[in-house]
Amino acid sequence: MGTLDGKTALVTGAGQGVGQGIAFALAAEGARVAVSGRTASKLETTVAEIAKRGGEALAIPCNVKDPADLAGAVDSTVAHFGGLQILVNNAQEVPLGALSDVTDEAFTAGFESGPLATLRLMKLAYPHLKGDGVIVNLASTAAMRWDMAGYGAYAAVKEGIRAITRAAACEWAVDGIRTNVILPHATSPALAWWVENRPEEAAEFQASIPMRRIGDCEDDIGRFVAMLCSDASAYVNGQSIALDGGQARVG
Repeated sequence: MGTLDGKTALVTGAGQGVGQGIAFALAAEGARVAVSGRTASKLETTVAEIAKRGGEALAIPCNVKDPADLAGAVDSTVAHFGGLQILVNNAQEVPLGALSDVTDEAFTAGFESGPLATLRLMKLAYPHLKGDGVIVNLASTAAMRWDMAGYGAYAAVKEGIRAITRAAACEWAVDGIRTNVILPHATSPALAWWVENRPEEAAEFQASIPMRRIGDCEDDIGRFVAMLCSDASAYVNGQSIALDGGQARVG
């Protein structure tokens, strides 16, 4: 018996990286998982792997910047599985670069795919989550960096997600919905790109992690999310939890 038997989850950005790792871990605990993202072929790979392991999943192509796509993702999940108890907002376009270099378009895309998409999807899922629901949003420790040069726009949109998460935790707990945010370091394709393109910075970054390693998308991030969605974490609400090997101090 899994800790999430009978539950249905919707995970955005689940075609690869952290979202995929979370989808795998939720399915391993018995949840039926709707995996959404922009690239259908990547979603089908995630679904096939979950099925290979004995789980049940559904691929839902979705651009989180499109309100109609978000509504369709929730509707398709509920229609296929009969309900929705877990929402994981993972998908995000990242606006990186010095403040003088970040374009309005890049920052707007980061906002639309980050806090705005997160809030939209939370509101769409809210009626289905009432009574026994869990929301896990993804943010970042970027705003806590010793040197934020090049990360200001990215940190800004991620801090917006943290604020929305805390507000939902306070407003929706009475409706039986727990809302938390994780701030992970994980061996995702995005991180691999960063390591390749900024090797010196990446080496310094990893050396600053007390455990001296980057987390695994499924084993370190996904399994924690599965626990956070289970009854074992029934009293955890409104928290920002860094999954980073001890690097950041979250106050």
